[in-house]
Amino acid sequence: MAKEEIDSSFFCDQDYNLWLLFSHTWRAMFKAREKELAAYDITPEQAEVLLAAQALGPKATPAAISRSTLREPHTISGLIERMSAKGLITRTKDLNRRNLIRISLTEKGQRAFEFTTRRKVISDILGQLSIEERRTICRMLERLQATALKLLEGKTRPVFPPPLE
Repeated sequence: MAKEEIDSSFFCDQDYNLWLLFSHTWRAMFKAREKELAAYDITPEQAEVLLAAQALGPKATPAAISRSTLREPHTISGLIERMSAKGLITRTKDLNRRNLIRISLTEKGQRAFEFTTRRKVISDILGQLSIEERRTICRMLERLQATALKLLEGKTRPVFPPPLE
């Protein structure tokens, strides 16, 4: 099959080309992780909610999970509903504040979380980089994230992963 001919004049904006490279790289990595997690019948988004709920512990609420994952509250609500139906998490009304819902992992959710910590695909991909290259990329991504969050006015840095020291 012949390669498609592309008009190179569309790609003279180097910032946009870098943006596309980030986007396509992230998408390929995401799809590889999605394939890995499919063996346990969970999605990368669900794995992220499990991580957030585990990390937040008793402070895990839909709002806290939304903030810590940079996802919209309605998106987290839908994920939580589907995950509850699958038996991965429980939703419990806070006894002191009835309008507050606490999220916790069930036994099945804990097993799923433990499965997600294996992260072989992530290690295989990022293992292509030296420790120093990883540190350099972390520093660069933290700067880019800080700028993007500033542009979003009001969005704060998620509590995890912890900042590079």
